[in-house]
Amino acid sequence: MTGFGPEEWQAVALSLRVSFWATLFSLPLGIFAAYALARWRFPGKQLFNGLVHLPLILPPVVTGYLLLLAFGRQGPLGQILEPLGIVLAFRWTGAALAAAVMAFPLMVRAIRLSIEAVDPRLEAAAATLGAAPWRVFATVTLPLILPGILAGAILAFAKAMGEFGATITFVSNIPGQTQTIPSAIYAFLQIPGGESAAARLVLVSVVIALAALLLSEVVARRVARRVGAA
Repeated sequence: MTGFGPEEWQAVALSLRVSFWATLFSLPLGIFAAYALARWRFPGKQLFNGLVHLPLILPPVVTGYLLLLAFGRQGPLGQILEPLGIVLAFRWTGAALAAAVMAFPLMVRAIRLSIEAVDPRLEAAAATLGAAPWRVFATVTLPLILPGILAGAILAFAKAMGEFGATITFVSNIPGQTQTIPSAIYAFLQIPGGESAAARLVLVSVVIALAALLLSEVVARRVARRVGAA
């Protein structure tokens, strides 16, 4: 794209990388959490539900600060992970973690609504035929909730692309290392003459978000048609 400098390209590439890994690694946990909330009864369910949705309520800066306390070099989890070669604070991996935490509630909600729309009698019928719970989920529930999983993944990806507060608090704003598109826009707006670069990144953000939404709509419809024809 004409006029793009190296720092802008780095921000775009890093945002795509962070959003991809944030979505990929949180998806299995998101499916598990959504299924637990939709189908299981257990003590502390409301507390668990509150914890899952807590990032939607807390200011993003608070979430980032809590991540820094927990996963920083002096934090309890950070001290456990560092000897294993895993450092999250002020690294792009930390940006992915922050983005995943902030996007997680949206992912869970979309998948949960999809699971709740599945008739439990279908799962019960498979169970009465002798199928194990994992097989019931894999052969009955999972195919029916694929559109919801896709919607949740796309929502999480889009949210991760736009995450700013938690990311900048946890991993700072280091060009080429932790500077995502929102952080780069903020940085460019703080310097004279940076408005044009910020505007280009805003345009890129809009294009990526629209492309993701259109892609999710197309794929979700195809999956829904295949499930309906099965």
